[in-house]
Amino acid sequence: MMHRRLFLRRMAGVGSATLAGLRPRVASAEPPPETTKFRIAEIPSSCRSPEWMAEALLHAEGFTDVKYIRKQGTQGIEEALASGEANISGHFAAPVILRIEAGDPIVVLGGEHAGCFELFGHEHIRSVRDLKGKTVAIPAFNSSQHAFIASMVAHVGLDAGKDIVWIRSPAEQSRQLFIDGKADAYLGFPPDPQELRARKVGRVIVNSAVDQPWSQYFCCLVVASREFVRRHPVAAKRALRAILKAADVCAMDPEAAARALVDRAFTERYDYALQAMREIPYRKWREYDVEDTVRFYSLRLHEAGLLKAGPKKIIAQGTDWRFLNEIRKELKG
Repeated sequence: MMHRRLFLRRMAGVGSATLAGLRPRVASAEPPPETTKFRIAEIPSSCRSPEWMAEALLHAEGFTDVKYIRKQGTQGIEEALASGEANISGHFAAPVILRIEAGDPIVVLGGEHAGCFELFGHEHIRSVRDLKGKTVAIPAFNSSQHAFIASMVAHVGLDAGKDIVWIRSPAEQSRQLFIDGKADAYLGFPPDPQELRARKVGRVIVNSAVDQPWSQYFCCLVVASREFVRRHPVAAKRALRAILKAADVCAMDPEAAARALVDRAFTERYDYALQAMREIPYRKWREYDVEDTVRFYSLRLHEAGLLKAGPKKIIAQGTDWRFLNEIRKELKG
């Protein structure tokens, strides 16, 4: 914990604001947050480090009572946001869109980062098209893994419902099925890809950090409880700013981010965590258009038969770019 405490002290106060590129007078000129209580839902996914690294920055934004609510999977995040148990969390783009159509009272505020997931296949799988008739291990239908893979196979003209043999098993068991050769393909999030590559298990079919079109869009978004945003707009903006500043910190100081992941027991391997921190393009939130991401995945999920609504409806129903647009101007440069 000593490494994490040192980093939190380093990031605290005005020094952290300067490091992350925000002039202190910008935050001080704003009204204080309507509430000083703040809750973030978290799962042990290394790629979502900006949320974990934002703790000191959230305090600097005026939140005095910051707590992280540990969840076992993405469904737990969805339930926590929809119920109001959590105020904000990162979440994977594709399942977020499915939850918006389902009517969850959530709203996308911005993009967190691009390029975290990788699709692995065994030696006989050399492209996404080679998945036709093959087995793919996923935790559940409409999970992050299922939604992303369905998007990929639909993009190359395959029918996700007919051309893929889905094997449903809990996340850790799905990974082991692939390692044991009992599934032909598997989609992993950090630190799984780093470990699979190090162990030379299968081959990478799609790396969303470098392979187009996936590398051109956010994989993870910042999502909030709709009621929290409605009642506490200043707090919502301040929280979003803290998380986006923390994304810059992950890019500038991947060693500290990797150590924080180990300290928070998200992973045991510092080397895998550091590799992930260096590979994920955390500063893309400044460059990419998050609305393009929502539009892109809405179209892919529609092609896959998982989404009925069109992009316009999803964007109108479940997004709010007011705070992001203001923060980009403030943190420009």
